Amino acid sequence: QVQLVESGGGLVQAGASLRLSCAASGDTFSTYTMGWFRQAPGKEREFVAGLSWGGGWASYADSVKDRFIISRDNAKNTAYLQMNSLKPEDTAVYYCAAARYGARLTLAGTYHTWAQGTQVTVSS
Repeated sequence: QVQLVESGGGLVQAGASLRLSCAASGDTFSTYTMGWFRQAPGKEREFVAGLSWGGGWASYADSVKDRFIISRDNAKNTAYLQMNSLKPEDTAVYYCAAARYGARLTLAGTYHTWAQGTQVTVSS
C-alpha cells in the first residue's frame, strides 16, 4: 500500500499560482491513479482533479478546468497540482489520494489512500 505526503500549500493573493506536491512511497507509484480533492469550511469534500495510473486520462471539476493542471512524475514518485489564477473560492484544505489501478477518477470512493491535507488560502 502506498503512503502519501503532501506539500506546497500556503497563503496567496487572488490571481497567484501555487503548486501542490504529493510524494508517494511504499509501492509501485506508476500503478496508482492519483486524485486531488478539497474541503472548504462547512462544506463537503469535493473532487478537484484526477489522473489515471497510465497518465493518459485526466479529469477536472468544472470550477477548476482551464486553471488547474494535474500531472505526475513516475520517476520521482510524485503527483502535482498546478493551480493558476487562484480565486478566494479555491480556499480549502487540499488532499491528494491514490487508488491502485483506479478507474473512476472523480469519485472519492475510488481512492483508498489519502494524504494528510494541506491548507490553501486565497485572499481577495
